[in-house]
Amino acid sequence: MGSVASYFGQLCGKEKKQEEERHLRANDRPFNLSYHYANNAIKTSKYNIFTFLPLNLFEQFRRLANAYFLFLFILQLIPQISSLSWFTTAVPLILVLAITAVKDASDDINRHKSDNQVNNRRVNVLIDGELRNEKWMNVQVGDIIKLENNQFVTADLLLLSSSEPLNLVYVETAELDGETNLKVKQALTVTGDMGDSIEALAGFTGEVRCEPPNNRLDKFKGSLTLDGQTYALDNDKVLLRGCTLRNTEWCFGLVIFGGKLFPQELLIFGFLASMCTVLAIGNAIWEVNEGSVFTVFLPRESGAGAGLSAFLSFWSYVIILNTVVPISLYVSVEIIRLGNSFYIDWDRKMYYPKSDTPAQARTTTLNEELGQIKYIFSDKTGTLTQNIMTFNKCSINGKAYGEQNCACKRPADGLFLEPAG
Repeated sequence: MGSVASYFGQLCGKEKKQEEERHLRANDRPFNLSYHYANNAIKTSKYNIFTFLPLNLFEQFRRLANAYFLFLFILQLIPQISSLSWFTTAVPLILVLAITAVKDASDDINRHKSDNQVNNRRVNVLIDGELRNEKWMNVQVGDIIKLENNQFVTADLLLLSSSEPLNLVYVETAELDGETNLKVKQALTVTGDMGDSIEALAGFTGEVRCEPPNNRLDKFKGSLTLDGQTYALDNDKVLLRGCTLRNTEWCFGLVIFGGKLFPQELLIFGFLASMCTVLAIGNAIWEVNEGSVFTVFLPRESGAGAGLSAFLSFWSYVIILNTVVPISLYVSVEIIRLGNSFYIDWDRKMYYPKSDTPAQARTTTLNEELGQIKYIFSDKTGTLTQNIMTFNKCSINGKAYGEQNCACKRPADGLFLEPAG
């Protein structure tokens, strides 16, 4: 189990050396910084204003189709091979690259906005013996932070103390696993005794040794060493980033973790290469058997034989038969992707009036991903009814209250509730 930001940081290569164990000391930034742990800032965007053009072109030409059309364009620049003008491929290719670049830029701008919103959230951090209001991105491993009711958990935390009896806290993990029911976490007694005493928390020097960041949400292994005593840590002692504190006035926590090719295209390219190979072999056979007869009408350069003619013919046929992979199809697909993302945003049936929230396609390929869904599973009825119970009717001393248009028999005294869904 570990921080989402730190875990994906490892996947992106931010941490070059594989971390085997995490060792940190509370309230000791120099010690913790010596390990070069990932900070709490998240970055889901791919580009910035300087790297967008080169990186986006690199990403686009990693696609087999775009690389093929670029290769085709280069072939059309060779007069001995091409009988077509170079702009017949260049213009559509530039159009495809431009549309895709605009789409990618729009998606990345939204990612930047989302990153900035999360990174600039505020939280109270215990620094030099006092609570300071800091941005999430400035939180470091080993810091002690204070959370209040209904706040998002800033980073993966070891729970130290809380306002509730027995140092319990209640958290909602809907952002992580979709569960809306509250889960209970409990701090160790040895740390819970510090309560909300800033002096005690500022003097806390416990050392934590635990597993490195990973993607397990239900398991955690570690230990806390304090005053020569070692205490085991498990998942019940940890609050994960993205959870929300509920029904708990406040709590303190120690930061332990901060923040393929398509087979259809390959088949088409293989078919194209096979056709060009057969035609090139046919050209070589014709040159050997009949070619010398036509030298009066079709003079060839000195030294040019059947082999060279077949080689040049192969690439000529690649250009002539380029419509086997239609570039216009890729232009159409990119425009359709962009248009469908707007239709999702404009769909009135997906508008939620209570919170004034419309649908939002954060990526233009969302419709393709939705199209792959076959089944939707629901774990329990609470997910469908939103765990909301509405008043139906009741009977008090023989008098019915509630809906009066019910033709059913008057119920006995009591209160009747039914799910809202």
